[in-house]
Amino acid sequence: MTQLSHPRRTRILPPSSIVASEKNHRTEQGDALAIRCRAIFERLRPQLIETHYNWHIAIDPDTEQYLLDPTLDGITQKIRSVYGNTSEVKLTIFRLNDTGTCGRLWV
Repeated sequence: MTQLSHPRRTRILPPSSIVASEKNHRTEQGDALAIRCRAIFERLRPQLIETHYNWHIAIDPDTEQYLLDPTLDGITQKIRSVYGNTSEVKLTIFRLNDTGTCGRLWV
């Protein structure tokens, strides 16, 4: 067996400095945001799915405004141009298809 000259690393990034209570709070906020956005998405989907099938939609639940783009990269660029580059979670991205899911991303 070959010996390694350096210790094996198991993580690419350093451990998170966020305490468990803060992590739980952020998860709860994200879940609440997703529920609010999902209700708006379900209302918008029937009118948008025919003309924008499989496009990405980012929804702001406070204003009920949304952004559309055919690519994930495009929608994230639009979000940054409208909302700036912030760590505050404001939108949820869905996909205009039969299920609405492409994974859940908070931007």
